[in-house]
Amino acid sequence: MSQRSFEGSGLRIYAILYLLFLYAPIALLPVFAFNSGTIIAFPLQGFTTDWFAQMSTNSTLRRALGNSLTIAVSASILATCLGIFAARATTRFEFPFKGGIMGLIMVPMVLPEIIVAMSLLVVLLGAGLQLSILTVIAGHTLICMPYAIAILSTAFSSLDKSLEEAAYDLGETRWGAFRLVTLPLVMPGIISSLLISFTISLDEFIIAFFLAGNEPTLPTYIFSQLRFPKQIPMIMALGTVLVVLSIVLLAIGEYFRRRGIARISGKDSGGFQ
Repeated sequence: MSQRSFEGSGLRIYAILYLLFLYAPIALLPVFAFNSGTIIAFPLQGFTTDWFAQMSTNSTLRRALGNSLTIAVSASILATCLGIFAARATTRFEFPFKGGIMGLIMVPMVLPEIIVAMSLLVVLLGAGLQLSILTVIAGHTLICMPYAIAILSTAFSSLDKSLEEAAYDLGETRWGAFRLVTLPLVMPGIISSLLISFTISLDEFIIAFFLAGNEPTLPTYIFSQLRFPKQIPMIMALGTVLVVLSIVLLAIGEYFRRRGIARISGKDSGGFQ
């Protein structure tokens, strides 16, 4: 066996082991979610859907889900709108300290979330603001913005400037060209930004734990139930639903991102015409 073949086999083995380590715990969620036993252990007791039924009738869970959906929708819209402004500015205009300003905006992507959450908590309490869903929305918008900007910057930077210039030559104003030409072309990137920001906000725990006050969110509710062994199977059922939802949303977001890049570069031969 040649050295290159040996290295290729080693890399495949490493990739398989890595994927097993990463996804095996997630794959166990639906296994125990449909298990009739209350103890999370093998052997399994039997098949049941009672935990999903129990999940659907839990009033506190429904309240937490409603709060999380409100926060995720609001944060994704705000982060995407602000991301459009930032991406447009950084890809089309030159201004002093652009690199430093964009670097500061992207800092929440690499800064530990617990530091961000503690800082926001100190600022909000110092300003005399009451912790509520609104404070969580503000925190999640801050966390989601760097991801939205990264996606939208790719969409705007791939856009041919001559298309906007042609609109100006035909008599359109800057706002008209942006609304009628630019936005439709970067719409797949906007949809991708909305979906990914929604997923990040829905799954985010630390910011919600510090800033939610007395309002439960889905991650904080799940955390609070982990100390009650009888609630674990229901949490497994809920985790199964969240994993499926996250995978679907991320897949849709990636699909629109790739279609957007293909459309802007002129390589998409079908759809979005």
